[in-house]
Amino acid sequence: MPARPRPLPWLEPGQPFPPVTEAWGEGDPAPGLLAGGGALDVPTLLDSYGQGIFPWFSDDQPILWWSPDPRMVLPTAEFRLHRSLRKTLQAFRDDAARCEIRINHAFEAVIRACSQAPREGQSGTWILPPMVEAYLRLHRAGHAHSVETWVDGELVGGLYGVAIGRAMFGESMFARRTDASKIALAALVCWCRRHGIELIDCQQNTRHLASLGAREWPRARFLAHVEAARALAPPPAWNFAPVYWNELLPLRSE
Repeated sequence: MPARPRPLPWLEPGQPFPPVTEAWGEGDPAPGLLAGGGALDVPTLLDSYGQGIFPWFSDDQPILWWSPDPRMVLPTAEFRLHRSLRKTLQAFRDDAARCEIRINHAFEAVIRACSQAPREGQSGTWILPPMVEAYLRLHRAGHAHSVETWVDGELVGGLYGVAIGRAMFGESMFARRTDASKIALAALVCWCRRHGIELIDCQQNTRHLASLGAREWPRARFLAHVEAARALAPPPAWNFAPVYWNELLPLRSE
């Protein structure tokens, strides 16, 4: 008979998180689940990300907090630029009259588009209205950012994430045209490389992310990285210049 999981801690708003080592593990009903309850205000979210914890729940659930072990991460130096994506990026870069990367230009539009794009292997969305409002507040506070793919003045894809110091946490992507989300991710990788950011947190393992170079790290290693990276100051400026493509594509005269 399988062992019963430890009771799940229930948090009141403002109450500290339990140690991540208390998260449910392999053999429990939901490995990585740490606690329920609490609040989605800016201080709580910053505290959670700083400890490698993130919220994730469905519309029939309370707020749930997670810290999986292992953790899926994308080392920016190991981003896998497949031949087809390289050609797409080169064409995008070279058609500057029509194609553009923008940062934080349409954050709300990005997160709402992501809310309509379920994660790999999921039938519904986890970006519920309370989550949208929470990350809009985090964006206004300067900690949540969007990287956007624009073609002919139209937002065709993008992603959003959270940044604390030089610790980068990816959240979700969407695409309305082929490869539009991959273009945004490649732009984020270029931006990170340009500013000495070595890792993008991907939270959970998916085939898509693995195909682009993401891999699993033990939680302890990931948390050590977050602790060091979040303390680095000042944080980089959130803008994107075409020269940043040189981090992935062959150099060319500007």
